[in-house]
Amino acid sequence: MIRNFARITLTVAAVLAVFALAGCGGKEVTRVAVEEEIDLSGEWNDVDSQKVSAALTTQITMSPWVEDFRAENGKKPYLIVGTVNNKTSEHIATKTFIADLERNFINGGRVKVVASAEERDQVRGERADQQEFSSQETMKQWGREKGADYMFIGEINMIIDQEGGDAVKYYQVDAYLVDLEDNTKVWAGFEKLKKFVGKGKYKP
Repeated sequence: MIRNFARITLTVAAVLAVFALAGCGGKEVTRVAVEEEIDLSGEWNDVDSQKVSAALTTQITMSPWVEDFRAENGKKPYLIVGTVNNKTSEHIATKTFIADLERNFINGGRVKVVASAEERDQVRGERADQQEFSSQETMKQWGREKGADYMFIGEINMIIDQEGGDAVKYYQVDAYLVDLEDNTKVWAGFEKLKKFVGKGKYKP
């Protein structure tokens, strides 16, 4: 009986020790404000996406071509955001970047944004259902979609300068607006980011 009690005591102690070690090695999660800038790895992150998209959309919508188009056509230009190619060695969520671009274009009010090909497929599916199941008064008609005048395309490139444990990362996002009728580029621009990644702060 004494041996069994000793064996049980040792087992309980071992289990408690495992839980204690697990508690020491666990992670603590703290909720922070969404707008707070946090950069742990030095790689492209949400802050970079928001800042670059805001800078590019401002460059585009404040360029003379917008007023030229409105003067010639009497309406705001329609844009579609095409592909943004990631040419870096990092994983970059380009769909998030595209969503940031679209949101800035729409909320800026200087241009109108056409839905992507994937989104249009969903809308067309709903419109097709309406032809059969909706009332005549509320049913939406075919052939009234707005065609985009221009397509936004771009790519993200990166150069790394590394020495020991320190690195400087330079990102350049090149972007263009292409006329969908004649393929001419009506606007070209870029936005740059540079980050020092090291154990201490960068000292010039």
